[in-house]
Amino acid sequence: MKGDIIIVEEDHKQAARAILPEIIEKIRAKSARYIITVAGESGSGKSETGKAIAGELASAGIGAVLLGQDDYFVLPPKSNDAKRREDSEWLGPHVEVRFDLLEDNLKEAIAGADEIIKPLIDYNENSVEDQRVDLKGVKVIIAEGTYTSLLKNVDTKVFIARNRLDTLAHRKKRNRGDEVGDPFIENILKTEHKIIAGHKQLADFVITKDYDVICVA
Repeated sequence: MKGDIIIVEEDHKQAARAILPEIIEKIRAKSARYIITVAGESGSGKSETGKAIAGELASAGIGAVLLGQDDYFVLPPKSNDAKRREDSEWLGPHVEVRFDLLEDNLKEAIAGADEIIKPLIDYNENSVEDQRVDLKGVKVIIAEGTYTSLLKNVDTKVFIARNRLDTLAHRKKRNRGDEVGDPFIENILKTEHKIIAGHKQLADFVITKDYDVICVA
């Protein structure tokens, strides 16, 4: 998403370095593209961890592309926030996210497409445009986002087990508008927590709030 702030820190790199040795031979052995998801609550470090994994893959000579679920929202951020405030049912993966399009983009990638066309949200402009993503030389697709544990055709699922209290400092640093401290947003995060609480059970790797990595596959 244009305008988002992604700061990859040592904790994210350490988590990536712990995960990659466990899956690198599977990635190399698979003839089709390999799909990794990184899920967790808002501000848990999904984008940063996904980017760190892509960096470790690059160091190993493996091309990777990072897809962010935030780009697949039906409405851009300010419009989505307004819709949430007027419609209490406007929340969740199959309501406010174009999950079917994200699934289709992953299927295209797995099938060997040289490029995909995906949405790209501009946070500051509150707009959506199309983006062409070149997949030539790309072996791994990393899809990160709150609900990405629900995606099909995934080889490895990572879940970051940090709740809204654990992520407060990161959300402040990210500084998306006035979301931190907004009672409405905090209630949204509580509901979001309930929605994805069980997604931890779908993971192959769980990253704890202290960024330790637990292999559960």
